[in-house]
Amino acid sequence: MIHRCAWVTNKEPLYREYHDKEWGVPVFDDRLLFEMICLEGAQAGLSWWTVLQKRDHYRKVFDQFDAEKIVQYTDEKIQSLQEDVGIIRHKMKIQSVITNAKAFLQIKEEHGSFSNYIWRFVEGETIINEWKTAEEVPVHTEISDRMSKQLKKDGFKFVGSTICYSFMQAVGMVNDHTLDCFCHPHHKSRSNTWMQQ
Repeated sequence: MIHRCAWVTNKEPLYREYHDKEWGVPVFDDRLLFEMICLEGAQAGLSWWTVLQKRDHYRKVFDQFDAEKIVQYTDEKIQSLQEDVGIIRHKMKIQSVITNAKAFLQIKEEHGSFSNYIWRFVEGETIINEWKTAEEVPVHTEISDRMSKQLKKDGFKFVGSTICYSFMQAVGMVNDHTLDCFCHPHHKSRSNTWMQQ
């Protein structure tokens, strides 16, 4: 019997796949980091499951989260996004992706990469926690508070501290798999192949 974090809906293959192969795995690719911070913002007030089911369509209509293309979006493109039932049709959330793309490109220019900028909040290394239950896992921390404040200062939208912490969990800046989950680093059974796929 494979034990997973309590938040995973085992009946949904997509959710299991995300939990087993992505959540908590360190991401250093700028495009993927930008994608995740935008998607985390899209889930504000909703569930990650809602966004996860729409992720492929998000990638399609937002040009694979290519910031260089997104900053060129016209009013017509924005209108088409607001009418697209395949994404969350929230005007401010859609506009935030464009705003964030501009801030993202500015940060890349100043810091060499967005990865350099964002990973400095954890000094370049994953924080591995040892929670026994899902109830112990925080929704924000002092680090996510600082990250949120800095991202807002640098022009990002929909980056409150709770969103930032969810982002940190998703891209492996923090590993919050509970101790009973087979994905926790303490379990030798999680082979390196999971991490590489």
